[in-house]
Amino acid sequence: MMMKMIENRINELKKELAGTANATGINSVETLNCSQKLDQLITIYQLHLKDRTDE
Repeated sequence: MMMKMIENRINELKKELAGTANATGINSVETLNCSQKLDQLITIYQLHLKDRTDE
């Protein structure tokens, strides 16, 4: 259940990132902040996947 929630949030952030980049530019502070949030969430997702495969 938690993995699905993370996947959904990742997809939301991808869309948000694309919209932000289009609206404010690829190097804007807003775009970079959104990108960092997405990176953090992807890292969390990968760690959860790793934990599942280690069991």
